[in-house]
Amino acid sequence: MSKKIIIVGIILVSQIVLLMNSCTKDTTVIIDNTPEITKTVSFSKDIQPIFNNSCATAGCHSGKQAPNLSAATSYVALTTGGYLNTGTPNTSVVYLWLTGKEAVAMPSGATNNPSNINGLMLAWIKQGAKNN
Repeated sequence: MSKKIIIVGIILVSQIVLLMNSCTKDTTVIIDNTPEITKTVSFSKDIQPIFNNSCATAGCHSGKQAPNLSAATSYVALTTGGYLNTGTPNTSVVYLWLTGKEAVAMPSGATNNPSNINGLMLAWIKQGAKNN
């Protein structure tokens, strides 16, 4: 009898652990029209592709307009140019530009940016603005 109870207990615990590990989400809530991203955001996989597609284009942030967001220079340009504030991420200049709180919302006229561009940038800054 006690062996059955132990086996049933082990099965229940393993199902609960399996269920907990399968429940993840990338977006939690919307704050100030910005989705709160809860996954780890990668500079090279999530942020730089946005720059490549929408910002580091001819006449924009590819050397003519600061910061230079070309792949070879973007991380250093953002981290040393005063564009990021990891202490209060929502006051970071780059985030204010993206949301239109500093000037016209960036990227200007882009049609291919993901709907969560602001959330990705804010999450990346909140996570320490790592070069990952």
